[in-house]
Amino acid sequence: QVQLVESGGGLVQAGGSLRLSCVVSASIFSINVMGWYRQAAGKQRELVASITSGGSTNYTDSLKGRFTISRDNAKKTGWLQMDSLKPEDTGVYYCKVRVRVRPGIPLSDYWGQGTQVTVSS
Repeated sequence: QVQLVESGGGLVQAGGSLRLSCVVSASIFSINVMGWYRQAAGKQRELVASITSGGSTNYTDSLKGRFTISRDNAKKTGWLQMDSLKPEDTGVYYCKVRVRVRPGIPLSDYWGQGTQVTVSS
C-alpha cells in the first residue's frame, strides 16, 4: 500500500515561510510526478506546483517566485518551500504522486492526507 506522509504545515504570520514535506512510504518502482495541491475553505482543490522525476517543474502562475518545489528521488521525498506567505495562501495542502508500483504496472495516483497551512494577517 502506497502511503504519503506529509508534514510542515502550521500557523505563520503574513510574510513568513513554511516548508512542506511529503515522503512516500512504500517500496515502489518509480515516482513519475510529485505535486502539491491546495484547497481553501469553500473552494475547489487547485494545483500549486508539480515536478517530474527529471526535475522539470510547473507552477500556478500566481505563485511563481514565492513557492519552490523540489524532490529527492532516492529518498522518495518532495518539498514545497513557501515564502512571502499571504493570508490567501491559507488552506489544506495535499501532496499527490503518480507512481509505477512495479515494472510494467500502469501508473497510478496517490494522495496524502493533507496538512493545514494558516497565514494570519
